[in-house]
Amino acid sequence: MPANNCAVLLAAGEGKRMKCDRPKVLSQVLFKPMLQWVLDAVRLSGIDKACVVTGFMHEKVESYIAGNGSPAECVLQKEQLGTGHAVMSAAGFVSANSMGGNTLVLNGDAPFISPGMITGALGEHVANDSSVTVISAEVDDPSGYGRIVRDGKTGLLKAITEQKDATPGQRMIKEINSGAFWFKTGDLLDVLKKLKNDNKQKEYYLTDAVKILIGENKRACAYKAASPDAALGANDCLQLGALNRIARERVLKGLMLSGTDIPCTDGVVIGPDVRVGRNVRILPGTMLMGKTVIGDGCTLGPNTLLTDCTVENNVNLDAVHITGGIIKTGTYIKPFSVCIYPASENANKAV
Repeated sequence: MPANNCAVLLAAGEGKRMKCDRPKVLSQVLFKPMLQWVLDAVRLSGIDKACVVTGFMHEKVESYIAGNGSPAECVLQKEQLGTGHAVMSAAGFVSANSMGGNTLVLNGDAPFISPGMITGALGEHVANDSSVTVISAEVDDPSGYGRIVRDGKTGLLKAITEQKDATPGQRMIKEINSGAFWFKTGDLLDVLKKLKNDNKQKEYYLTDAVKILIGENKRACAYKAASPDAALGANDCLQLGALNRIARERVLKGLMLSGTDIPCTDGVVIGPDVRVGRNVRILPGTMLMGKTVIGDGCTLGPNTLLTDCTVENNVNLDAVHITGGIIKTGTYIKPFSVCIYPASENANKAV
């Protein structure tokens, strides 16, 4: 990834329908804040300069980022006046870190944006010498999303048309805007100055930046992500639950295809950053969270909860709750034990 590329993550929204006392981006999918999913995708794609635009309860987002060791910078959007205004708030960061390069703008509550989507879209963006490339997704039900309208001959992006403005024919389009964009940095900084808020909400929209660039005959493309989940976010806890189900099924499927024996998945929940060795058996009611690492030949469960643990080879754990432990080979922990250790301690010292 070129050094003069950067990312701007939009994380200022309140998420009123979540009805909770935290910013929406800190709501968790598989025990991990949605914002962290996006930060990890950005980092793993090779972008080392990232800015998080904060707003509602910004102190909580800033505290989370500082406490999690992320190198991302934070910029405060003092008033939440739309996605375009959020990027305007980050213009200083962008101009300082990405002149002559490209800028990725994406939502901080889109946990299924992957490193492959980011790098794939950038490759197409650069190959086509595009001013802007939107990451799109094809979904079964596009209701409520902006439709990707392409030129019938060239396949280039003609418009992003919101549902309320779409013709009956455009409403049949199933390719939608995911909310993630690559911009040439110079073009982005220039077009931000041209955004207007002459709409009922008096807000500045990033999709208007795309419209302006197309109107100036700048090249615009749409990169269709392989997964329709690219556009998924959550505006309420019902949708958040759906994201958790999708993520859980992905993790379990990946583990089973790689050889982990999960004879019954009832109550089995495994976080996305957990690592599992060979010949491991996981029984019902087992939850593995945080940065837990499981060695080879282990049997976990039933009804076992491990958080940020390291389990060495050939360990059997039945109905235990352990946080921050290092469980060595040969360790026996009685069923129904609750063991909480500093990360530097060894669990078998307390047995």
